[in-house]
Amino acid sequence: MSTNQSLKPVTAENREHLYIGGCDTVELAQKYGTPLYVLDEKTIRTICKEYKHAFGGYKNIRMMYACKSLCNLAVLRIVTDEGFGLDTVSSGEIYTAYKAGADMSKVLFNGNNKSKEEIELALNLGVGRFSVDNFYEAELLNEIAVSQGKSVNILLRITPGIECHTHDYIQTGQIDSKFGFDLSQIDEIINLIKNKYNNLNLKGIHAHIGSQIFETRSYYDEVEILVKELARIKEVHGIILEEMNIGGGLGVKYTEEDCPPSVDELASAVTSAMKNAIEKYSIREPAIYIEPGRSIISTAGVTLYTVGSSKTIPGVRKYVALDGGMADNPRPGMYQAKYTADAANKMNFCEKELVTLAGRFCESGDILIENIELPRLEPGDIICVYNTGAYNYSMASNYNRVAKPAMVLVNNSQSDMIVDRESLEDLIARENIPDRLR
Repeated sequence: MSTNQSLKPVTAENREHLYIGGCDTVELAQKYGTPLYVLDEKTIRTICKEYKHAFGGYKNIRMMYACKSLCNLAVLRIVTDEGFGLDTVSSGEIYTAYKAGADMSKVLFNGNNKSKEEIELALNLGVGRFSVDNFYEAELLNEIAVSQGKSVNILLRITPGIECHTHDYIQTGQIDSKFGFDLSQIDEIINLIKNKYNNLNLKGIHAHIGSQIFETRSYYDEVEILVKELARIKEVHGIILEEMNIGGGLGVKYTEEDCPPSVDELASAVTSAMKNAIEKYSIREPAIYIEPGRSIISTAGVTLYTVGSSKTIPGVRKYVALDGGMADNPRPGMYQAKYTADAANKMNFCEKELVTLAGRFCESGDILIENIELPRLEPGDIICVYNTGAYNYSMASNYNRVAKPAMVLVNNSQSDMIVDRESLEDLIARENIPDRLR
């Protein structure tokens, strides 16, 4: 079974308490406090190795970790140590990559509205590729490159017109999208690059069709469209493009009902589609970039909470309140995302009850998990919500003026703080009262 098809980290063990990475999660909660993000290093490294092995038969494959899913110094050090490049979308992600010691030539700068300051930082730090999203960006990037006397390697991001079966908010490849050039605009931007934007070095094309994808057919279709476009560009413009970035998007298992494809199934779909399309359109085999994010980091992460109050509405439901919620995990509220959980200190308790795990924040919609069977819970019990590595910390907020949780990395029975818990002083550290209000 591929790691992305598991509900729990690969090191998860039931020893009456839940253990991850050889560490007792109840002791982690006591030592570091809750809410607490916990990352299992072995799970991250395992899925990275699965990707490299699965695509090993394609000689020109380049793995990129999508930093937006979870970006901090320790995580980027691990994935780059495993041989991955980095897909970044902001100056913050680029700077984190740089400080983590990444090979900046293996960093791609993506995004639909890059600022002048972000572009300048990326050029100064030696980012290897820019995925150009629109006409304005192409002009701005060339202008800055000219001013710095640099030639910039670029990909053109396109919208291939594929609507994969996922949530509307995380579809990115359909025609009506804020991202990328429509296929009808490709000739115009290539002519500008050829005749006007002399400091842009066009290397290939880039597409991303969505996130949390459960069907490999979408990748077949994407590869077919992109290879066809490479062949058309060669015929019309006489340009042989050497690179093709197909994005990421492979789904993960949040609940028992979820059945995402394995990494092997993804690799088989992509490489067989590539082989067929290359033969069909008679082009030279391009380098394939693939950008997994969620499937690299999600299963490795869990979040620990402490049980507080509860409320029973006769004939309706029982609410059990946790000390976190929508500020540390906004996905249930945004996407109606579903999760699985255990009572980490009561793994072998037989007496169960149906409860709804509610967050602590001032919104009726702050519900983490609705109608889950757990042991009879009491104040002080520790709840572990699985598969929270991706888009939880990344999208966390200070709603209700609550400090963001800490994050620890566990491996071989050792735990290390990799993100400090915010303090009350942190919440006001960048605020000032004008003199006139004193």
